Amino acid sequence: MAVPAEIKKNSETVWELPVTFRKGMRVPARIYATEKLLKEMDDTVFEQAANVAKLPGILKYSYCMPDGHWGYGFPIGGVAAMDAETGVISPGGIGFDINCGMRLVATNLTHDQIRSHVTELVDRLFRQIPCGVGGKGFVKISKNEFKRVVEQGAPWCVAQGYGWQEDLERTEEGGCMAGADVSKVSEHAIERGFHQLGTLGSGNHYLEIQVAKPENIFDKDLAAQFGITKPDQIVVMFHCGSRGFGHQVATDYLQIFLKVMRSKYGLEVEDRELACAPFHSPEGQDYFKAMKCAVNMAFANRQVILHRIREVFAEVLGKTPQELGMHQIYDVAHNIAKLEEHVIDGKKRKVLVHRKGSTRAFGPGMEGIPGIYRKTGQPVIIGGSMETGSYLLAGVEGSKETFCSTAHGSGRTMSRRKAREMFQGRKLQDDMRKRGIYVHTASYAGLAEEAGSAYKSIDDVTAATEMAGISRRVARFVPIGNVKG
Repeated sequence: MAVPAEIKKNSETVWELPVTFRKGMRVPARIYATEKLLKEMDDTVFEQAANVAKLPGILKYSYCMPDGHWGYGFPIGGVAAMDAETGVISPGGIGFDINCGMRLVATNLTHDQIRSHVTELVDRLFRQIPCGVGGKGFVKISKNEFKRVVEQGAPWCVAQGYGWQEDLERTEEGGCMAGADVSKVSEHAIERGFHQLGTLGSGNHYLEIQVAKPENIFDKDLAAQFGITKPDQIVVMFHCGSRGFGHQVATDYLQIFLKVMRSKYGLEVEDRELACAPFHSPEGQDYFKAMKCAVNMAFANRQVILHRIREVFAEVLGKTPQELGMHQIYDVAHNIAKLEEHVIDGKKRKVLVHRKGSTRAFGPGMEGIPGIYRKTGQPVIIGGSMETGSYLLAGVEGSKETFCSTAHGSGRTMSRRKAREMFQGRKLQDDMRKRGIYVHTASYAGLAEEAGSAYKSIDDVTAATEMAGISRRVARFVPIGNVKG
């Protein structure tokens, strides 16, 4: 890809587009990447980062993380903090799959102990956790009860027996973002979402059984504090979000913002995908409350999925989830906007941080981290492709430079269409099986789209975040079983 000639190299991992790069930029655009990763980014990343830098109220920089690639409005991997009083809120800075996120669960099992059970585990997980487009979950609730779910989030699930109290303590926001108001959500969104609780979805969503090999532990002490304590330990990681419900919330408010942005508030944007409204406007506040509903639906969705995972492991292995040590390590969101306090120019300020395909990475001692992780820094989960592996990292003090944000995944290097043309799903499944990764997929075309070669190197991405000082590697996990939508 062509890197803009105007880009300035600040360090081995920090690059900057000046405000002169494009007319109307209010702040520079800062890209976190090695030179190799920078060259792998598509041209639109730089244009989109520059367009984000034009939004009213943006502070410091328009950021893009090492896994950055083209997205809707914001680049995926984009971060922007807006002044809470004068700034805007933009659905394009959050995404259609609101609170798409990662959840990581430990076990006390080793690879040798489940080697002969992997196929059965994956097949049962595939049956018990619906995946693919339009999948319906096993939790049968009315639309009115679903409205309570989206206001209460994961605590509703635990109260119904779908999980443990400690799960909430190890989930961002305790599994419920306060201030959700279902009256700000359309009936169409409710209709799309009320039957999808406990479903994985399609696209890049997955559920993996993974191994923590000794040679892939970067910090043994920190890994142990997070729950990784033995060689070849088995963990389970999954990636999903708010499904059709979140998509409809985003769609509804993009249309509302497009109608009022110019006529009511005099706002102009370079790209209509960056449709926005003043954060404190009626429309901006309505969207924020509706977005929180989608955030809570995603937390509830992942909570129900965790419950099903525990059930399956217990059924196959003949022990209770407690005996199997199936404790949640953490759940992180990576498509979200949050009001946070950050120090800017020596003063603490309240800002609205948009994270689009990026992960919060609070360092040690920061408020908002569960007590058990206050000394270590927040666990950060960065998912890789189904062929390569994923990472557990930790937030660090240096992440304050990016409003405590880091990468969220590998980042695509080719379109889904191109991947389908280049790879055959069935052959890919066979090849992975030969390499010790058993995959059960809902769609061979969908499997082809997620081939490892369609993504950047997860090792390069996580190394770049550590070099840049915005998170640090703790452990790398290798997949052995995968459920794919």
